[in-house]
Amino acid sequence: MLKPNKYSFIKPEKFPFFYGYVVLFIGTIGVLASVPGQTIGVSVFTDPVKNALGLSRNQFSNAYMLGTLLSSMVVSRAGVWFDAYGARYVAFFAAILLSIALLLASFSVEISAAFKYFFNSSSWLISFITISFLFFLIRFSGQGILTMASRNMIMIWFKKNRGKINSISSIVVSLGFSSSPILLNKLITDNGWQISWQIMALCLLLFSFCILQFYRNKPEDFKLLPDGFSTQKNSTIIENEEKDFTLQEAKNTRAFWMFGLMLSFHSFFSTGFTFHVVSIFNTQSYSKSEAIAIFLPISIIAVLISALCNILSDYVHHKIYLYVMLGSGIIASFGMLLLAKPVGIYMIIVGIGVMGGLFTVINAVTWPKYYGRKYLGTITGKIMSFLVVSSAIAPSLFSYCYSIMGSYSYISYITLLFLFVVTIGSIRVKNPQ
Repeated sequence: MLKPNKYSFIKPEKFPFFYGYVVLFIGTIGVLASVPGQTIGVSVFTDPVKNALGLSRNQFSNAYMLGTLLSSMVVSRAGVWFDAYGARYVAFFAAILLSIALLLASFSVEISAAFKYFFNSSSWLISFITISFLFFLIRFSGQGILTMASRNMIMIWFKKNRGKINSISSIVVSLGFSSSPILLNKLITDNGWQISWQIMALCLLLFSFCILQFYRNKPEDFKLLPDGFSTQKNSTIIENEEKDFTLQEAKNTRAFWMFGLMLSFHSFFSTGFTFHVVSIFNTQSYSKSEAIAIFLPISIIAVLISALCNILSDYVHHKIYLYVMLGSGIIASFGMLLLAKPVGIYMIIVGIGVMGGLFTVINAVTWPKYYGRKYLGTITGKIMSFLVVSSAIAPSLFSYCYSIMGSYSYISYITLLFLFVVTIGSIRVKNPQ
């Protein structure tokens, strides 16, 4: 492990209050900084970028899928890096890489033109390969590493109050994520998609230096303990309460797979819906602004569910959350089947909103609660690979449902079958602690 205070003047042990609250603040900003690498941040760029590159919707969706799948092959390794080097350095290099990736993506048309000139070819395949590679960098650094490192860091600094702390972070993140399409659409309208990506690249570069100054790996590095405890007696109590599972031990439990599969479903459904949200609403004669506006009610529901369930998460069995999340997934799936009717839109809003609220609880609080803190990076890194794979295949499957069958609603037959299998498998889930 690298020295915790290297390259920084900040000393957590000298703070007049528990440094975990600084970690909460800066870590939450870190999750928000990953927006350019999240589907909700990419979706607004879909139409202008694919048109500029001369790609069809299916080709662009496949490029997104390929880049994200490549990311999934290596993102679990980032969890190992997290356990070895800590949140600070992993998040720093992730922010730098995401900044570089966005800068390159802003010149994707020029890069593609240069390769076409070099190979004396006008094939769409060159543009496809170029944007696929850039999506790999964006998804790996943004959705994968920066999100995982920032969220895990917050959870490591708290134990007894994890749920309450995560409720604060989740509310801010939900509001930030839900408002990002509107803000990014405004940024693109005012500056164009290329300048917009360059502005975000500059912001991430500046934020990377904030990471070096304020991110800290764990309280024990500074003779502190989670939640602000500082005595050896409390340390013994904390250690005796919690067993640390290795990744292999975690994989031998039913909870790891059922929670992981449900989180993956949310990643699949919300990614596919978000990526094609303008096109989905266009099939029902809604405008682009009306389509993007759907994220506001979804975020309100997600924030309320997240706040309530995070606070209760320190006291209730998390498998209840799993069952509720399964139910909300079924509601959202039936909403897609009834897309032509207003009730379908409302079902989608409620389903995705509840799933999104519970996602923030399970993905942050459940893993350290069930499997401990020592191997948290390795375990959440593996789960992140599931989420990345799910988000990779979603845009293409949604796209092919529309282009081949003429409607996005047919995706529901796949999702309902998947949810039925997970529901059966979740009946005997229990906390392995």
